[in-house]
Order: sequence, then structure tokens, then C-alpha cells
Amino acid sequence: MISKEKAEPNLTPLLDIVFQLITFFMLVINFASDNYDQRINLPDAGSARPVEDDSRISEDRLVLNVDSEGRLLQGEKVMGIDEAAQSIRHQADLVKLSLRSSGVKFDPATGSLPTTIILRADKETTFGAVLGIIKACQSQGFRKFALKAMIRS
Repeated sequence: MISKEKAEPNLTPLLDIVFQLITFFMLVINFASDNYDQRINLPDAGSARPVEDDSRISEDRLVLNVDSEGRLLQGEKVMGIDEAAQSIRHQADLVKLSLRSSGVKFDPATGSLPTTIILRADKETTFGAVLGIIKACQSQGFRKFALKAMIRS
């Protein structure tokens, strides 16, 4: 005789896989967020202090690495000032697109983006090169800057 009870699927394997995926993505996101270039020798500063929550780079921060010759480093790519300005313009467009897609109101008239630029300049970089990168960022709407330095011990 056939039973009239409804068969219910076993959800245990599904939940097991979901938790494994969550764990996997938590680990991958944590390791993939490091955007620091080891070729940069940061200057020492007595007044340097750690940036809060510096262990991860969130979407409201953009790390720019500048080498001793004033060139922008992005992964293995080395860019001069013109190419760096174009890259910064592209990053600003991505931030604006992200703001629009998340529903955050952005007023192009004020032109101030909420993203903080973390500038990691080599200790041999000239002030003029750093100023050129800052001006390129400001022309695209970035207004918040943090200069990285090693804490003098």
C-alpha cells in the first residue's frame, strides 16, 4: 500500500554547502583586499598614527601607490602623470556609478566624492610629484586624502 504522506526534501546538504560558500567568500575577500605595493618605501614620521580599520580596504577608500620617480603603480603597471590622471578619472567614474547604483545621491555641482584617497608615496618621491597626483584626484572630485607613513619608533 502506498503511503499518503508528503515527501519533504532533506535540506541539510544544501545548508552545508551554503555555509561552506559563505566561509570561502569571507576568506577570499579578506585576502584579496590587500592593495599595498611592496616596492614603496614609506617615509618615517613621528606624528604618524594608524588609520582606523586599516586591515581591510573598503569601497570608500582608494589606495594609490607612487614610486620614487613620481609614477603611479597599479599592480604590475607603471604609469606616468598623464596615464595616472586617466586612471584616476576612470576610478572616479566607477565611484560615481557605484553611488548611483546604490541609490546614494551625488551632486555633480559640488563634485565631492565620499571616497578617501590613501596616498602611499615613496620616501624619495618629490613633493611636486605628490602634489600632481593630489591635483589630478581633486579635479575628479576626490576631497579626502590620507598620506601613509611608517610610525617612527
